[in-house]
Amino acid sequence: MAAATKKEGTIAEKLDALFELQKIDSEIDRIRTIRGELPLEVQSLEDEIIGLNTRVSKINDEIKEIETEIADRKIAVKDAESAIAKYKEQQNNVRNNREFESLSKEIEFQELEIKLHDKKSKEAKLKIDLKKETLTEAVERVEMKQEDLDGKKAELEAIVSETQKDEEKLMKASDTAKKNIESRLVFAYERLRTNAKNGLAVVQVMRGSCGGCFNKIPPQRQLDIVTKKKIIVCEHCGRILVPQEASEA
Repeated sequence: MAAATKKEGTIAEKLDALFELQKIDSEIDRIRTIRGELPLEVQSLEDEIIGLNTRVSKINDEIKEIETEIADRKIAVKDAESAIAKYKEQQNNVRNNREFESLSKEIEFQELEIKLHDKKSKEAKLKIDLKKETLTEAVERVEMKQEDLDGKKAELEAIVSETQKDEEKLMKASDTAKKNIESRLVFAYERLRTNAKNGLAVVQVMRGSCGGCFNKIPPQRQLDIVTKKKIIVCEHCGRILVPQEASEA
């Protein structure tokens, strides 16, 4: 019954309860703002490092493929040299010029094959050199980004450890405060907070202006706000208006 009585209190009590809830939630917002963009920066760096590591792995695979190609060409050169030696030996036992010329063409073909493999091997080695340069740059970038990430993580962990207990305490206080406010007002309050960039759903009237959008409030509405006899919302931004606290006047 006590909880029900609180929920069905006067307009002034409802406004006071909403404003207290706003102060709690604003403090939670302040703590989260301290963390700033760090969680997003950490996530962005982690994603970038994953991408760079994928690139490093791909370059390593490409280098291995080229090295395999070079090794295959070396084998092909040895095979060609063996063939040349065999054909030259056969030339010593030919019976006529036609057979000699035929073997000479085979030798010439194998010599051209050797030159081609040598040329392709040199080109492949140049490719490897370029790939290794790119690989070095990518590895250095990974190391640099990892260093940045470690720093950001340490910074974030320090902030979280400093503020986590306060945030958890405030979250519980917010939940408790909401239980003592009728659900329709809590719903309206949360909707306003979601739509407001600064999370302010309940604001004080400051120097005759809305504390949320800073538009002027007509004198008669200011009087209604001070008396707390009804819930007044800003006609410009829709925020719930409460009178300025004496300590802030």
